Amino acid sequence: MKCHFLFAPVLLALASLLTAACAVGPRYQKPAVSLPDSYRPDSSGDAAPESTPPGESFGDQEWSKVFQDEKLQQLIRAALENNFDVRMSAARILQAEAQVGITRADEYPTIDGGFQASDQRTAALRFTAFRISQIGIDLTPTWEADFWKKYRNATEAARASLLASQFARQAVVRTLVSDVATAYFELRELDSELEISKHTVASRQDSLDLIRLLADRGLTSLLDVRQAEQLVYTASGAIPDLERQMEQKENQISILTGGFPAAIPRGEDLTRQALPLEVPAGLPSSLLERRPDIRQAEQNLLRLNAEINSVRARAFPTISLTGTGGFQSPSLLSLFSGPAGLWFFAGAVTQPIFQKGKLRAGVRLLEAEQQEALLFYEQSVQQAFREVSDALIAYRKTQEFRKQRELLAESARDAARLSNIRYQGGVTNYLEVLTSETNVFDAERGLAQAYLGERLAVVQLYKALGGGWQQ
Repeated sequence: MKCHFLFAPVLLALASLLTAACAVGPRYQKPAVSLPDSYRPDSSGDAAPESTPPGESFGDQEWSKVFQDEKLQQLIRAALENNFDVRMSAARILQAEAQVGITRADEYPTIDGGFQASDQRTAALRFTAFRISQIGIDLTPTWEADFWKKYRNATEAARASLLASQFARQAVVRTLVSDVATAYFELRELDSELEISKHTVASRQDSLDLIRLLADRGLTSLLDVRQAEQLVYTASGAIPDLERQMEQKENQISILTGGFPAAIPRGEDLTRQALPLEVPAGLPSSLLERRPDIRQAEQNLLRLNAEINSVRARAFPTISLTGTGGFQSPSLLSLFSGPAGLWFFAGAVTQPIFQKGKLRAGVRLLEAEQQEALLFYEQSVQQAFREVSDALIAYRKTQEFRKQRELLAESARDAARLSNIRYQGGVTNYLEVLTSETNVFDAERGLAQAYLGERLAVVQLYKALGGGWQQ
């Protein structure tokens, strides 16, 4: 009996050695992607200055250093804590962690314990009756030797799914930070337009009152009154629409932060929102490690590779070991004494013989999914480079656009001043004033939108470079 108990560990040790040696399928290798030296060369073929600076990338910075408005920071923190997308992504991570535990358990032996007790009495035959009592305790270990790494590959696939879930959460956080900052800047731009409209209405109402007074005294025509009214109504008509957009934007921010629609506190004016002095893009190769969506796509590739190897291993023989050891006695008092001990040990080998190509079809299915995942990975890399290139272009051009808008607004204001002087001097009619004042209103609103575009370009560049998920 002792030799049998010594034989089992020998078999287990031998099985462990074979398990380490017998791997089915290729090991995972990181996809080889040919990357350009820069995000976008200029017309001369040289790298753009933003694409090859030394040091860390703008995307490596924490969001609290990029967005310095305290009210905006409070909104982002509330969103990271309460947003449903972030909370659901965290729940998916817990699910993936549990799945790893479930899958990994298949690599280890299972042990079942049992207790049996019975008491039987037979009917009397003439003068004889029989009574049989039995009490037993046993442990039954079972183990399937993972020679071909069927279970190890399944565990590797589960771990890859866990990492993919973690990167997916980072991608959700990155997008959420960008969405909150974008919505907040859009709200502050609407505040600016509303302030411009109200200021314009007040100024034009004063001019309208003066022109009406002049018309009552016969010093100007009714046409001038009507033209002055158009200026007032154009500015006042924009106010309700701007207020509608503002309240809807507040609702959007409220939902992003995990609350119900409510008013949103304001911080700095749009024009006072700090902009980074430099936005280094960093090395293009580092983008693959910084963007969580790309890393998630790579983990899906690793998962499929492990699943393919696990399915392939099912075509090989399955070797399982089982045994039972314990005690059995007709009396509880003698259960652990005398010849009450018992044991049983057995091994089995099973080999799939006919499954009508089910295993091969399963492998082909996973290989096709792996090919799709590889193409998706390459597409994600390509799309990431486009997003960075677009954001770098937008960052440069929105600054140039804002400067031109400033010049336009200044010129429109001066033209309106000169038109009013000419009208008051009787040199021109009020139509010139109408045109000039309309141009000022449009130019000032356009300048506010230019300030918004400049800040949104920073947000998009930060997101494109993989920033936002760092705490």
